[in-house]
Amino acid sequence: MAIKAQKGTKDIFPDQIHKWHYVEKSFADICDRYGFKEARTPVFEATELFQRGVGDTTDIVQKEMYTFEDYGGRSITLKPEGTSPTARAFLEHNHYADAQPSKYYYNIPCFRYEKPQSGRLREFHQFGIETFGTDDMIADAEIIALGYDFLNEMGVGQIELRINSVGCPKCRPNHRDALRNFLEPRYDELCDTCKARYETNPMRILDCKSEICQDIVKDAPMMIDYLCDECTDAFVQLEKNLEAFKIEYKVDPTIVRGLDYYTKTAFEFVTTMIGAQGTVCGGGRYDYLMDEIGDRHVPGVGFGLGKERLIMLMEANEVEFPEPKPTEVFIAFVGEEAKFYSLNLLRKLRCAGFLAETDALARNIKGQFKYANRLNAKYTVVIGDSEIESGILTVKDMASSEQIRVKSEELIDLLKK
Repeated sequence: MAIKAQKGTKDIFPDQIHKWHYVEKSFADICDRYGFKEARTPVFEATELFQRGVGDTTDIVQKEMYTFEDYGGRSITLKPEGTSPTARAFLEHNHYADAQPSKYYYNIPCFRYEKPQSGRLREFHQFGIETFGTDDMIADAEIIALGYDFLNEMGVGQIELRINSVGCPKCRPNHRDALRNFLEPRYDELCDTCKARYETNPMRILDCKSEICQDIVKDAPMMIDYLCDECTDAFVQLEKNLEAFKIEYKVDPTIVRGLDYYTKTAFEFVTTMIGAQGTVCGGGRYDYLMDEIGDRHVPGVGFGLGKERLIMLMEANEVEFPEPKPTEVFIAFVGEEAKFYSLNLLRKLRCAGFLAETDALARNIKGQFKYANRLNAKYTVVIGDSEIESGILTVKDMASSEQIRVKSEELIDLLKK
């Protein structure tokens, strides 16, 4: 029986990889314009990082992490998200001593054990940006503006920015009490997961995907109505900054995000084009994450954006991706001596910057020309005994069928022109 890819993973071949290269380069370009620099962290981390950072009450930690014990008896987890590892690295390497704020971006694989569905895999790929070292709402608005501009530059439509505030440790207790009082009469109707959340983090019940739970909380008290003065002022400043950036938004009190480390700002870019999985990009502020994982108070804000969903959305919007670079020169040859001559010429062309190919299946000359056509080669150079003896090569324009004779030492200059 043939071995197949694991459920929830996906192979990517050259007929699709050019789309990935396009969005990856575009994301790196816009991050550079916004002053974000790339950071790379290991694909696995100590399990405790996510337990303390993401939160023990989250679905990610309770149900979705790929966790194992290594040969040294250490509990290791493949990273399910990018913020906690980036924060860990920031603290470990003492970058808080640098001039602040610090601005990073990353392009990573993530791993979550969940039911595969449209735009959601067990191994998925994510862009992310993080700003550490400031609690000013300019940073929040800048993060959102980068996401807004990137999605627009990628040609996606029907995107709506939704924002909310999830409060802070000062104001959350009042909302938590009000929410528990609201839910208590219908506690028995909650799903088992939400019954546990009722005790540990009832605000997460607002994010439950169960239709029954969603019906129960449709009139529940919302965090935005219980904000302290500090959080209220922060939210007002966020709105003013977004308006200064000329970015339209909608206040959505139901946004809570799926990670425990969020405080104050929470936001999502939402589309209706992918179906049930409508969130394309989401993030927010996390002022106490580094307190949890490193005993140092450094505020932060950021977002994550799934590449699979982005590419699906671009395809749904019929965005034209730049085509892969075609073969520029194909070398066809006849005979053993011509083969070795062709290999020498092939390397010279490649070193000169041309995408050049030759035959590796001992095809006859007719078969080589067919192969050159399949590669969409622009030009074909024919090498035989007479070409070697004379030093004059025949270059065929595959589109027009025009043929040009050129000295071998002048071939590269001719092709460059």
